[in-house]
Amino acid sequence: MALENLFNYIFGPIISLSSPLNILVISFILTLIVNLAMKFFTNQKVMKTLKEESEFFKEEMKKFKNEPQKLLDIQKKTMENSMKYLRHSLPATLVTLLPLLLIFGWLRQAFPAGEILLKFPFKLPLLGAGLGWLGSYILFSIIFNIALRKILKIH
Repeated sequence: MALENLFNYIFGPIISLSSPLNILVISFILTLIVNLAMKFFTNQKVMKTLKEESEFFKEEMKKFKNEPQKLLDIQKKTMENSMKYLRHSLPATLVTLLPLLLIFGWLRQAFPAGEILLKFPFKLPLLGAGLGWLGSYILFSIIFNIALRKILKIH
């Protein structure tokens, strides 16, 4: 009840905006928070180095795709690199996970089930005539995530 009141206070004015503007604004705010957590709870220099190593390994795998033994060695190094990246990004994920789960629970109650927030001018297979709050959130957050990672220089 206390969290519901808090979320109503924080997001209530946004929810009262017209659809899909309301979920667009909420998507931006939550994506910004997650990206800021990623930026400040990770060592960006290490993350950049690991990402560059990952790109190097991808190129090496393309070069040696016809040499199975060499390819296996590169894949092993790629897996080790991926595990290091995961270890460094995990703290930011853990910091944002519980708050996001609580907010999503509240959003599920704030938006009526089955309401289409983002209407398409045509029907799509599996999606129908539009997206509800969750589909709209996912679509907008992907777009904002790409943009914010470039703007904030997050690796």
